[in-house]
Amino acid sequence: MISAVAEMYEIHPQTLRLYEREGLLKPSRTEGNTRLYTDEDLQRLEFILSLARDLGVNISGMAIILQMRERMEEMQRQMQDFVQYIQREVQARATAAADPSKGAIVPLRRTVVAPLDAPRRKDSSK
Repeated sequence: MISAVAEMYEIHPQTLRLYEREGLLKPSRTEGNTRLYTDEDLQRLEFILSLARDLGVNISGMAIILQMRERMEEMQRQMQDFVQYIQREVQARATAAADPSKGAIVPLRRTVVAPLDAPRRKDSSK
C-alpha cells in the first residue's frame, strides 16, 4: 500500500502519486482502488529514488532514462533469443554433418562418375 511504501522509503505519499501520474510507476490496484506495489515496482522505485537522490535527475530525465533502460533490456532479450537460435542452427548442422546434403544451404547433388577403362593397347600379334 502507498502509506507502507512511503514510510519504508522515507518519501511522502504525494511523491509516489506524482511518479504514478508521470508514468514512472504503475502499481496495480484492488477493487477498492488501493495501490498495491509488487517487488518489481519496488525495485523500479529504488532505481528512481537513486536517480533523484544520488544523481539529482529530474522527472523528465527519469522518464527518458527508464525508457532507454527498457529498450536496452528488450534488445538484450532479442540478442539472447538470436544467440539461442544460432546455437540451435549450429547444433542442427553439426548433427547433419554425417550427411552433408541435409545440412547444406544449397542442396548438393552427388554425381556418380564411372571409372574410365584402362587405355587399350594395340595388339602386337596382328
